[in-house]
Amino acid sequence: MTLDAHTYATAPMRKLGRMLRAGETTSAELTEHALQLLETRGRALNAVVTVTRDRALREAVRADAELAAGHDRGPLHGIPYGAKDLLATANIPTTWGAAPYRDQVFDFDATVIRKLEAAGAVLVAKLAMVELAGGMGYDAPDASFTGPGRTPWDTNRWSGGSSSGSGAAVGGRIVPFAIGSETSGSIMSPAANCGTTGLRPTYGRVSRHGAMALCWSLDKLGPLARTADDCGLVLGAIAGPDVADPTAVARRYRYAPDSERTEGFRFALPKGATDGIEDGVREAFEASLAVLRGMGTVEEVALPEFPYGAVIQHVIFGEASSAFDSLIASGGIADLTNPQDRVTPYALPACTAVDYLRAMRIRSKIAAALEGQMQGYDAMVAPTAARLAPPIDQPFNRDRPGGLPLIPAGNLAGQPAVSVPNGFGEDGLPTGLMLIGAAFTENRLLAAASAFQERTAWHLQLPPGVG
Repeated sequence: MTLDAHTYATAPMRKLGRMLRAGETTSAELTEHALQLLETRGRALNAVVTVTRDRALREAVRADAELAAGHDRGPLHGIPYGAKDLLATANIPTTWGAAPYRDQVFDFDATVIRKLEAAGAVLVAKLAMVELAGGMGYDAPDASFTGPGRTPWDTNRWSGGSSSGSGAAVGGRIVPFAIGSETSGSIMSPAANCGTTGLRPTYGRVSRHGAMALCWSLDKLGPLARTADDCGLVLGAIAGPDVADPTAVARRYRYAPDSERTEGFRFALPKGATDGIEDGVREAFEASLAVLRGMGTVEEVALPEFPYGAVIQHVIFGEASSAFDSLIASGGIADLTNPQDRVTPYALPACTAVDYLRAMRIRSKIAAALEGQMQGYDAMVAPTAARLAPPIDQPFNRDRPGGLPLIPAGNLAGQPAVSVPNGFGEDGLPTGLMLIGAAFTENRLLAAASAFQERTAWHLQLPPGVG
């Protein structure tokens, strides 16, 4: 068998699964293809920390043997994937994207890794990330010892953070899916910059046992993949309670995208969603609204007024200060890559207990207001990012105005979100459409995102030189 490169680059996971079961390819062949791409395209995009070749080949051989024997573990069985390098993997380095931890090795797998192995998925790589998931307040794309993540659409532009390698590896069609994490935008940002689909689950939906902690009350793990349906298949494998993580909710999850619903949706459009955003982003979003109106209704609403940015900054600073206390106290931050990251951590303790508790009180009001506003709507819609991917050799200014603070708002409320490709701006850089839902409504969100992708072809476009 010889796997066609175009098929590998374009096939969603259900198609790859059918090919495996029909004998048109094997997990070993898919895995070898991914391993080759990781060492070539993946390295060029600075998307890779460690290629897990030995483990991957072992898991692929097992997957093929099990499928041949009629032991089918489900839709991920035999599919290669990559994991953001903040997830523990037994006897394989887990660097947290930071030079001080580049030799760190755990003797166990994170719960998400363990669940994916149980689902038959094949781990092919630990993927690059912004050092310490951006907890030190980085201001430039180069904040990783593996170099700045590059979007496959223009290697002089950033792939987004902090799941930079996960976004680039999926967007570059190196792996069918990857696991990323989000505290405030770290799945949404690379999904938009790399022209792929990303899912941020509800807080507590997925166990974080074995994942680096940046901000315990905000951190979430979720998939980046080619389609919304792919993301749902992955979430179905990794979601659920975990005795090792007391913040993982007890409720079970089964992926069933709202009974295959394709129309009759009610979308909320926040006022000011396009204020100050780049022209190409606005044009793509306005075209997306026309598609959404063909799927249901779009009603304008006012985003509740809260200091979202200040609140999430205080929550992150307060919790990150505790999470990295020993690194800061030891002076180990001097070995971080980004110059700002070597200084900013000393300011983290300036967030007092009073500041943190005040932020958490406002946060509870934010969650109640946003959950209340979502009643009667399937999703709130907006551009995922106000701007296209920035150049990799320039600092970016997080305080530039543009768009609404929907990413910090949704993360503070613990709400799920999906970003799907919705067009291209200047220089052929991809744009993203974000759909935000009420807590634990992932299936409804995924149904809406899938319906959008059935009506558009942006997610099928390939970067230059791919496929």
